[in-house]
Amino acid sequence: MTVESEYRVMTNGLEGIVAASTRLSEVDGERGRLTIAGYAVEDLAPRASFEEVAYLLLHGRLPDATEQRTFAHQLRERRTLPPVIITVLERAAAAGAPAIDALRMATPLLSLGHAEEPLNDAIRLIGSFPTIVGTYGRLSRGEPSVPVRADLSHAAHYLHQLRGSVPSSEQVRALETYLNTVCDHGLNASTFTARVIASTRSDVISAVTGAVGALKGPLHGGAPGPALDMVFEISRADRAEAVIRAKLDRGERIMGFGHRVYRVRDPRAEVLAQAAERFYSKDGDRNLYELVRAVEATALRLLHAYKPERRIATNVEFYTALLLHGLGLPTDLFTATFAVGRVAGWSAHCLEQLREGRLIRPQSEYVGPSGLHYEQQLPNGALTPPASARAGA
Repeated sequence: MTVESEYRVMTNGLEGIVAASTRLSEVDGERGRLTIAGYAVEDLAPRASFEEVAYLLLHGRLPDATEQRTFAHQLRERRTLPPVIITVLERAAAAGAPAIDALRMATPLLSLGHAEEPLNDAIRLIGSFPTIVGTYGRLSRGEPSVPVRADLSHAAHYLHQLRGSVPSSEQVRALETYLNTVCDHGLNASTFTARVIASTRSDVISAVTGAVGALKGPLHGGAPGPALDMVFEISRADRAEAVIRAKLDRGERIMGFGHRVYRVRDPRAEVLAQAAERFYSKDGDRNLYELVRAVEATALRLLHAYKPERRIATNVEFYTALLLHGLGLPTDLFTATFAVGRVAGWSAHCLEQLREGRLIRPQSEYVGPSGLHYEQQLPNGALTPPASARAGA
């Protein structure tokens, strides 16, 4: 609903409202395009290292060879976690907390012992997130954490923290493509949260902590696991039609399809579909890949038949599930793994907002009652008359 007056426009959910200008990414939902700091996602994500993409977001350009080595070294210096974070992760694992909650608990502790400095805080966040999530992935399964290695790339370090072994080059490239693909995506809920906090002149670590909290919500960060669950439920390509049709008849949502912004196929889905094809041709269960492709084709056909008035296409969650599963990640780590990539975008948006220097302060439209009068309950049970009545006495 949109309400217009002489002074303002009100749109529920702020849909269609431009709240910030940014150089970081452009989302074109009608054409199915995502541009990251000037580069089409399908050009950048499969080819660049994550270190290059993070530098691009923070500095507005790709690094030269010397800058890339320096930046990679800065990230590696910040991998080791302080003991207090390890303690918190151990307590969270003992309590069975979800991984995204453990990340939310650990993130603000990254500021302990450090003076607030926006760029340094951004680099600390980006460098620390793989260690936090990887360590928690092991602790939550009763396995000991593994020592941090400084000789691995960012993506390889994350997989090493999870597994305790060095991943193959194919595995690293697959994860790196994923992290690059999800590093930034316009003014989504968690990014907007980070920018609002940063607009108050708060610190970057506080702002990113808020973003993690926003990502926890299932309407923003919680669907890749269910998309994979549906594939496993179907189990065989010849069952896809019956299972999906039954879900649609019950009014259930088909996970991994449809997007708030994209009216055509999510370009990130295409990038990850190609990454999955490359990965599963060399590693992983090729039969699962073929099953996913069959499920996608059937789901799109039935969604078009059931809801011809809506343009529902494959979104990023569908192939995220396939790719992360192939890399050996359990579904309960999918959302936190998304944060390992998106923290680069969150941090860059905080820096951009701090440079902007303007407080984000939208208006609200009051729709509650008016004209009520407060009546105080006296000890004898009587009520005091309204103030207007007392004034006229």
